Amino acid sequence: MQHDIKNLLYSTDLSQNTLIAFGYAAYLAKLTGANIHLLHVLEKLSDDAMFALQAYLLDDKKRHEIIEQRVDKARARLDERQETFWSAQSEEDRKVRKQIKSVTVCESYPAEEILKAAKTHNCDLIVIGSHERGMSHTFLGSVAKSVLRRSHVPTLIVPLVDTD
Repeated sequence: MQHDIKNLLYSTDLSQNTLIAFGYAAYLAKLTGANIHLLHVLEKLSDDAMFALQAYLLDDKKRHEIIEQRVDKARARLDERQETFWSAQSEEDRKVRKQIKSVTVCESYPAEEILKAAKTHNCDLIVIGSHERGMSHTFLGSVAKSVLRRSHVPTLIVPLVDTD
């Protein structure tokens, strides 16, 4: 019994080692011909951080610009990671890049946004990297667990080994 994978969602935290997880997503897309949807979710600023911004930066326009800059910087980092990944691939494998159909960088709650994007893009598979240890383990571990618990589509969690 075969399950077609037509759309897959790859969600990244933009750490260097997430290229390992993206390699799995690209490989699966190559094998299946699936469309790839890339997602990076910036954790929403805490209430304390928002209060500090409002208290010390009274100009609403400037405050909005600062928040938007977070998304712009993350988008630039995602573009850099993609260039790094694709430049290391063979000419044949670089053709898979054409299967990327959407790239989204937003500020939200990661697990909720991953599930929402999977539904929006009618994804048949979600690919996420999970750190093995360190501070990020708590964050990504909880995101991965939440996605696994609540997802209605298969989810591949790729362990990311620290190379430090």
